Amino acid sequence: MKMKIEHDKKADAIYIYLSDAPYSYGKNLDTERRVDYDANGNPRGIELLCVSTGVNTDGLPNRAKVEKLLSDSGIKVFA
Repeated sequence: MKMKIEHDKKADAIYIYLSDAPYSYGKNLDTERRVDYDANGNPRGIELLCVSTGVNTDGLPNRAKVEKLLSDSGIKVFA
């Protein structure tokens, strides 16, 4: 599956789909970043909040691809 991004400007949030595998559980990296996983422990999505101020990509899966996707969407990236 190609990565897909959903941007909710009203909520100032982005969800990045990494796979189409069913959701099993999620882990918060901090108050603005969460990674969702499938039953095999593979990342399936990333939730990012407060994106209008920029996004910290430290610790995100598929970091380089995520940074490009965010930049292409006009979101400032902090590495």
